Amino acid sequence: MPSEISVERRLAAILAADVVGYSRLMSVDEVGTLRALKAIRRKLTDPAIASHHGRIVKTTGDGILIEFPSVVDAVACAAAIQEGMVARNADVPEDKRIIFRMGINIGDIIVDEADIHGDGVNVAARLEGLAQPGEICISGATHEQVRGKLDVSFEDMGEHSLKNIARPVRVYRITEGNHKAGTSTLVSAERGELSLPDKPSIAVLPFQNMSGDPEQEYFADGVVDDIITALSRVRSFFVIARNSSFTFKGKAVDVKQVGRQLGVAYVIDGSVRKAANRVRITAQLIDCSTGGHIWADRFDRELTDIFAVQDEVTTKIVAAMAVALTPDERQCLVRKGTLNLEAYDCLLRAREQWWRLTREGTANAEAMLARAIALDPDLSTAYAWLSYVRVQEHINGWVDDSLRSLKESYELAKKAVTLDDADPDAHNALGCAYLWLRRHELAIAEYERTIALDPNNARAHVEIGWVLHYAGRSAEAVEPINRGMRLDPLYPDVYLHILAQVYFRLGRFEEAVDLLKRRIIRKPDTDISRVLLAASYGYLGRTDDAKSQWAEALTSNPNFSLDQRRRVLPYKDPADFQQIVEGLNNAGLVE
Repeated sequence: MPSEISVERRLAAILAADVVGYSRLMSVDEVGTLRALKAIRRKLTDPAIASHHGRIVKTTGDGILIEFPSVVDAVACAAAIQEGMVARNADVPEDKRIIFRMGINIGDIIVDEADIHGDGVNVAARLEGLAQPGEICISGATHEQVRGKLDVSFEDMGEHSLKNIARPVRVYRITEGNHKAGTSTLVSAERGELSLPDKPSIAVLPFQNMSGDPEQEYFADGVVDDIITALSRVRSFFVIARNSSFTFKGKAVDVKQVGRQLGVAYVIDGSVRKAANRVRITAQLIDCSTGGHIWADRFDRELTDIFAVQDEVTTKIVAAMAVALTPDERQCLVRKGTLNLEAYDCLLRAREQWWRLTREGTANAEAMLARAIALDPDLSTAYAWLSYVRVQEHINGWVDDSLRSLKESYELAKKAVTLDDADPDAHNALGCAYLWLRRHELAIAEYERTIALDPNNARAHVEIGWVLHYAGRSAEAVEPINRGMRLDPLYPDVYLHILAQVYFRLGRFEEAVDLLKRRIIRKPDTDISRVLLAASYGYLGRTDDAKSQWAEALTSNPNFSLDQRRRVLPYKDPADFQQIVEGLNNAGLVE
């Protein structure tokens, strides 16, 4: 009988690192890049690894894998290297800087002579891909071992589904300490620490549901949504988008850290208790720099007074911040609601379902919005959100006649605007419908109207950039997309794809690759990002990588069709879509 194969296992800390934009650097100056990398290894990385008792397992052209017996040493080494790189890059032109991103995990590994394998290694590699340029991402297991032992701070990025890893992994980003990993204030691909805007900046965190009934979560969330909407319409403020604020839902937060993470000076938190026909709202305004309370109040009212309560809360927040508003800005704080509380309840439930961004959630939202409209035919916002539902059905092919859904989206948005021309949601919905109808100039006009009514509407800023891209004006699209991403610093993963599309069209394929890789880590089952990544690799001559991503795209969606995407995507010039096909052709993938 054959003898059993002995497998050596051990617990180790693994650091994975790579050079951002390596192919671009090599194409610009191959000799200079190699010389710079050798100098960095000789003077910085190798000495740091040795002093922290690490072992270099292997190197590739743009990457390195290191094993440490101590996870504290692994994190300290990574921080030292990143700090050293910031100093080395200080006098280097931005387009020639060598920037690392790193991932660290602690776990069981398999030792195969000099090499190592296993999930402990794979997770570190996935975390490295999740890190932004100049950053360090660590696993939850790593965080448990090092917190309180090093002079660094951590940002909880929540759980992430990582490719080929069975269970979600909690991820932390090292935000500050002895090193300053951030290398740029650009919000897109190279966001570091966020500086404060030049106007009063605020984030409204999710209010705690104190009703004793989990089914009332939607109501507490709806109250916060409406407060955010009212404050967002004040041009004198900088207001963080709902998406970023709600990433803190259900978490114990450090207000100072939230301020740094979102780049704001103030946060609002509170609670909502709804019982029978009464509602109690508590709210407090907190200074992020000190953690001190500036203002706090409690509001006990009849449920029928819910809109007046929301107006009162926002008015008192403004007064506490000592900001002088114009008459038009004061008017923005008074929102137009509905006298029908059941219709309002349906609208809140529908928004909560829509934000799940699933087929089931969209169908539930559709039913609730139809009910809201039946109860109050003049509720403009309900028509706007139903218009969003129809667009989602069209884009995702969730209905047999998607063109009919798109036409209905337009009619619903037009109805919303007719009912309330001052409703930002109505104009945003109409802009969205115009985009997918390929009426680009009208879409741009509607998004501009949205932003005039709601200057802090992150989604409108991103989507006007999206329209500019599809209209053949990609060079103009970067600025509004970055502006929207600054208003929504913890932006949805799809924003990475949108900006990647722009960079791809501009021929900035390395930057597109960086964005798409981060999007795939956050959404492993995406087909469209993998296809665009394959096309990007096609232009970079990375044929094997292109084929791998194409295969992964078809695994995620066996029914993926370039022809279907060609029909749906609203390019003004069909040649823009052909650029994607040609990238795939370069890799020998399609004819």
